[in-house]
Amino acid sequence: MDFQYAPAPESRAVVDIRPSYGLFIGGEFVDGHGEPFKSIDPSNEEPLAEIACADAADVDRAVAAARAAYDGVWGTMPGRERAKYLYRIARILQERSRELAVLESIDNGKPIRESRDVDLPLVAAHFFYYAGWADKLGYAGFGPDPRPLGVAGQVIPWNFPLLMLAWKIAPALACGNTVVLKPAETTPLTALAFAEICRQADLPPGVVNIVTGAGDTGRALVEHDGVDKVAFTGSTEVGRRIARAVAGTRKKLTLELGGKAANVIFEDAALDQAVEGVVNGIFFNQGHVCCAGSRLLVQESVADELLDRLKRRMTTLRVGDPLDKNTDVGAINSAEQLARIRALSEIGEREGATRWSPPCELPQRGFWFVPTVFTGVAQSHRIAREEIFGPVLSVLTFRTPAEAVEKANNTPYGLSAGVWTEKGSRILWMAERLRAGVVWSNTFNKFDPASPFGGYKESGFGREGGRHGLEAYLNV
Repeated sequence: MDFQYAPAPESRAVVDIRPSYGLFIGGEFVDGHGEPFKSIDPSNEEPLAEIACADAADVDRAVAAARAAYDGVWGTMPGRERAKYLYRIARILQERSRELAVLESIDNGKPIRESRDVDLPLVAAHFFYYAGWADKLGYAGFGPDPRPLGVAGQVIPWNFPLLMLAWKIAPALACGNTVVLKPAETTPLTALAFAEICRQADLPPGVVNIVTGAGDTGRALVEHDGVDKVAFTGSTEVGRRIARAVAGTRKKLTLELGGKAANVIFEDAALDQAVEGVVNGIFFNQGHVCCAGSRLLVQESVADELLDRLKRRMTTLRVGDPLDKNTDVGAINSAEQLARIRALSEIGEREGATRWSPPCELPQRGFWFVPTVFTGVAQSHRIAREEIFGPVLSVLTFRTPAEAVEKANNTPYGLSAGVWTEKGSRILWMAERLRAGVVWSNTFNKFDPASPFGGYKESGFGREGGRHGLEAYLNV
C-alpha cells in the first residue's frame, strides 16, 4: 500500500535569529575586526545572519579573557561549585531544546527529527555527565589531585555543531579549564546561542569565549602562545596541519579526524535489523558523520538478498525540508561539500562501480544529494578509500571472517566499525581484530556520554567522552 505523508513542518517561529552576531569574549558580545560573513540556510540558500569574523587580535583578546577567568576564578574554584554551573547549563539546554533543535536544522540542514531526538538530548546528557565528574576528579584514575591545564583552544566542525561543542566544552569546564571555541564557518548559530546560555547560567565572564570565522581564525587560535591545550574535530588534512603547528610546543593535543568505517554483515545476522543499521550508518545526518558506515562489507551468501532489502528500504527515505518532521535526509551543508560528493560519485562510476539511487524528486533550491549505493566496488577504488562525507555507500563482499577483518582494516582510517551477527563469540573475535576506536555490535551510530570515542591511525588520537575524556583536559 502506497500512501503519502502530509507535510508536518516544525515552526520557525520558535527561534529568533538576529540580523547580525558579534564575537563572545569575556562574557560580552563584541565586534570582530575581520571581514564579516553570512551564514546561509542550506535547504534554500537564503542568508540567515551576518556573522563577525575574528582576526588575530580578536583571538588574542579571547585568550586573554580565558586566561584571566582561569587565574581569577575558574581554575581555583572547588569542583562542587563548578558542577553547579554545568548542571545549570544542562538544564537550560533541556528547557531550550526545541528552539535549539530548530536553529540547528535551519543552519546545518539536518532533519529536525535528528536534531530534536538525537543531538539535543545528547548535548544535555554530556553536560549532566561531566557535571557529575567535576568534584570527583581525584577518583578518575589520574592521580589523587589532578590539575587543569589552563586555556583550551577548541575548533569544531559543521556536521554536529552543538553536539561537538558539548563534547569539547563540558569536560574542559568540569576539569577546571577555560575555553576559547571556534565553531565552523557554515554553522555558527547554535554556538552563539550557547554563548547566551552561558550568560543565562551566570557563568563567570571569560570561562567560555566563542570566536567565529574561517580557517585563518582557527589557525590564529591553534597557534596562539597563550593556549595550553588544542582540541580539534574535522578533516584529517587540517588535523595534520594542526599537529605540525603544535609540534615542539608545550600544548597538549587531541584530534578526532576522518573515517571510512566498515559495517560488516555476516550471513547469520538479522537482515531487516541490519538494513536499518546500514541506513542509520550512512544516511543519518546526510552521511555527514566521521564515523559513518560508508563501506558495507556483506558475506557473499546473503549479499543479493541484503541489497534487495536495502534498496527497497531506500525507496522509502524521504529527502526534503529539514524542518518537516517526516524528513529522513535533509540538505547537504554547503555548496562546497555537495561538489565534493558529486565529484567522488562520478569518479566511482568512471572506475567501474555500479551506481544506484531510488527515484527521488529534489527541491529546486538548496544543496541536495539523493542517497546512493555503489556495488561492484573494489578496494582500490577511491570511493572505497576516501572519505566522501555524504550519503554514499560502497558495497564490498567477503567469504570468511578473516577476509572481513582484512578488508575492514584495509584503510588509512580507524574511527569506528559495526559487526552484525547472532554469535556473541564472533562479535568479540571481530572486535579484538578490528583497528577501530569504537566497534558497534548489532547497532550503529550509538553514542553515550559515559562511553569514550576516538580513533586510530589517520582518524586521530585521544578520546572524548567517558572517564577517558577527562584525561585530555588534566595535567596528568
